[in-house]
This record gives sequence, structure tokens and C-alpha cells, in this order.
Amino acid sequence: MENKLEAIVSLAKRRGFIFAGSEIYGGLAGSFDYGPLGVSLKNNIKKLWWKMFVDNQDRIFGLDAAIIMNPKVWEASGHVSGFSDPLVDCEKCHHRFRADQLDNQKTCPDCGGKLSSPSQFNMMFKTQVGAGEDAPVSFLRPETAQGIFVNFKNIIDCFHPKLPFGIAQIGKAFRNEIAPRDFVFRQREFEQMELEYFVRENDWEKYFEKWQLVMRDFAESIGIKDVYENNKEDIAHYSKKTIDFEYDFPFGRTELWGLAYRTDFDLRAHSVSSGVDLVYLDEETGDRFTPHVIEPSLGVDRTLLAILLSAYTEDDLGGEKRIYLKLPSGIAPIRAAVFPLLKNKPELVQKAREVYESLKTELGNIAWDDNGNIGKRYRRQDEIGTPSCITIDFDTLEDDTVTVRDRDTGEQRRAKIRDLKTII
Repeated sequence: MENKLEAIVSLAKRRGFIFAGSEIYGGLAGSFDYGPLGVSLKNNIKKLWWKMFVDNQDRIFGLDAAIIMNPKVWEASGHVSGFSDPLVDCEKCHHRFRADQLDNQKTCPDCGGKLSSPSQFNMMFKTQVGAGEDAPVSFLRPETAQGIFVNFKNIIDCFHPKLPFGIAQIGKAFRNEIAPRDFVFRQREFEQMELEYFVRENDWEKYFEKWQLVMRDFAESIGIKDVYENNKEDIAHYSKKTIDFEYDFPFGRTELWGLAYRTDFDLRAHSVSSGVDLVYLDEETGDRFTPHVIEPSLGVDRTLLAILLSAYTEDDLGGEKRIYLKLPSGIAPIRAAVFPLLKNKPELVQKAREVYESLKTELGNIAWDDNGNIGKRYRRQDEIGTPSCITIDFDTLEDDTVTVRDRDTGEQRRAKIRDLKTII
């Protein structure tokens, strides 16, 4: 279709996935609120990531670090001096742009006016910690990784893990983007799923390849099949090798996730800056050294957008056009919907409520829908990606069977109520 992104934005608003932030006040650029279905989808993405990157792996430790940290953290990491983008201003309309995102860095794309020479703009949000105008300045974290590095010593002191081991975190990060754009792709407030995996220097290539495969498996499990790997040449100051996992968004092929070999840069930098020795002691050999780090970094919001784009499908079913989200059942915001065939028949409603409440207690995200005719209910559930619809009819009262409809094919079959949990 011509503009898939517009279709996704419309569906997300209409069905309660994503709303414009502060919408009743005219919104705020780069700010979005997740509605009930968006929250459910995000939580399912994060749960699956945690399962594949933490629970299913050996020696991965979870963390939830503070958003506001000692400002010396960001001096040591290089963010205060180097976390910036080139900024240009239009002398005519006063709009601002990232210079590296313009085809013509001399002419304003909005009004044709003259653009200023690029200047470096630090993207960290400043805040004050404490009371009064003279309170010390700190920052909202622009990434979650540094919270992991400054807790490295705490983890080894508490758990004495053998190498290799990792520290994982899911959390918010904040970047004062010059030009947030493309829906939730580039925002000023976003969520990251990051893992810092500590290895011996000589082993880094082996474990880099390991996490590269895990990331590809994760992409497949969430329904993103067309992911492309790009070995970056222009890499961050802390990285020796970086692979971008790219996706064909409607606005072009660009970065979805990143996998970086950060060497020992961060631990050494924080050790020097803090005066605390951030080394690893091999208790078997007595060797003391600074581990190197492999970092799989995934943005929740970009992942969700790629999932919606990959799942969005238009087809003809029963002679009618329909829109549905072909979401994998493991991440769909609603696992199944339960209907009474007729909402004005108390015996059907009662039985349907029994089935609904039983499934909801055991499985969680189960929807109840008795609004409109069955066809409209199916279309509603298709559009939000519900894999199965369960209809309780008069035969159910006789033999405890229900109609189960498949989202993708529209096919219906009879099934015993006792088998529904397994089917879902």
C-alpha cells in the first residue's frame, strides 16, 4: 500500500495501541502514550526478550538502575563531551534540523531559507537535583548501559559469577532529539532492552556471534522476518565492532537494533574516574583483569513499530476486504476473545462468562466481546491481532463444545471447552 505508516498510525489510535502525548493540549513532538493494547503488546515483547536473553541463558543477572545518576557517570562515559548531533537553524522560519539528515545543508527544506552553519547540540536532558536555584545539575540517562557498568562491582561482590556472565536491564532512556520523527521510531523518551555480556578479551568474537544468533532468533519469534545485518564503519568511540540490525521501514531501511563489541572501554573509564578498581578476579587462577563487553541493544518502541508494520495485512475474506494484524500468538495483546452468540439470551451469556472467566484466570489477556453481530466482532478482533475467537452457542449448552475461529484463515471448527487452554 502507498503509505503503510499512516495506516499503522491510524489503526494504533483507533484501536487503543498508541496515542499522541498530551493530545488535548495539542501534543508534544516526540511524545507518545501507549494505550491498553499498546501496553499489553509492549509487556509481551519485554517478557519474551527477558525469557530469551536472561531466563534461558546461563549467568545473566537482572538490574533496574536509577534514571538520574551522579553526573560524573556521564563525564566518564564520554556523554558530556561527545553525545551530540549537528544542529542547523533556518534564518527565515527558525526551524531546527539535524544537519546529517538533510540532503542540502544550506537550504531549509520547509521554507527555502538559508541554514546556519552546523553546531554541536548535546542531546542529554538536564535536570537539577535538590532544592533551590543553585542545586547541582544532573541528567536524565540517555542510555541504560551505564547503570549496568557502575553496578559491575556490586554484582561480582554479591554473586561471584564465573566468566562469561551478563547483566540485563529494561528501562527508560531520554534524548533531546533535534527532530523526533516517524511516529515512535525516534522519540525523546523511549525504552531500551540491553544486555552487557562480560567476556575474556580473546573470547569476544565467539560470544559476539552467539548473541548475533540470539538476536536473529528473537526477530523470528516476534514475526520480523526481513532483518538485515549491516557491519558499520562509522561506529561509536567505545566500540571496536558494531552490527546494525536493519529493517525496511516505510521511510527507508534503517537501524532497528544494535550489537556492539564495547571492548573494556566503559569499565576502565569508570575505574579511572571513580578511583574504584573495576577488575575481575578469577578465583581459580588468581588472574585479575578488566573484562571486555558484548552489548546487544534493542529499543522496545522501534521493535513494536517493526512488529506492527510486519503484521499489518490487508486481504479479502468472504468477499469483503479486511485489515488484520498477523501477530505471533506469543506476543498478541489479546490471546483470545470469547463471545456469546446472542447477548439477549441469558443462558448463552452465563455460559460464555464461565468460559471467559476460566480462561482469563489461567491465561491472562482474554477479551470479552458481545457488542454487535458476530461478523463485526470478528473484524474488531482481527484488527487488533487476536489469534482466536471463541463463540458460545446453543450447541455449547448441550455438549460443551464451542466454535473456535482462526484469525489468519477465518476457518472455524468445533472444540471441547476443556481443550481451549491447549488450543490458545
